[in-house]
Amino acid sequence: MNEGFDPEEIEALKAECQEEGQNYVLVEDEDGMGDSGEFAHFQFVGMHEGKEVIYDAVMGTLRLNHSSLVFEEAETRMKKSYPNYIEFDRRKPNQKVDEDMELILEEIIEELEEEEVIQVKEFVEIENDFEYGIGLDISLNVEEITHEVITKFIEEFNAGTLKLDPTLYSFRSEEE
Repeated sequence: MNEGFDPEEIEALKAECQEEGQNYVLVEDEDGMGDSGEFAHFQFVGMHEGKEVIYDAVMGTLRLNHSSLVFEEAETRMKKSYPNYIEFDRRKPNQKVDEDMELILEEIIEELEEEEVIQVKEFVEIENDFEYGIGLDISLNVEEITHEVITKFIEEFNAGTLKLDPTLYSFRSEEE
């Protein structure tokens, strides 16, 4: 049973929202991603097929989405050219990093950004087959994920008035 459809869970979330004086509650993520201002994990109550449901949402900036896709593509290219390259998420803690490989990876990333190989646009992906309620994966063209951005998104999403920007964007990393 998906507890995100349970009326008691829904009422509990509504009460928590009311207590916090907003239309959502933030979910604390273990990895601290939300600290960057480019990402937020939150839950809110909305309608689905005429019934109330809990939406479990992750929202990121378009820039964050773009840099993730650029990084993935750069790693794919590294793996093709250097089969012994170990992807970031497969590395063991405290594993020695090959400085030359890292420099090559950075060059590939710069090249991908300069050539605008990866382009992204705003999206909302709805995941109905989710472990808790309905999952939402959201990417918006905003500088930062703020309380105002989340509140406005939920209001428009629940009212059915959400309009996504179809423009394709490409970003460049800020120089260190």
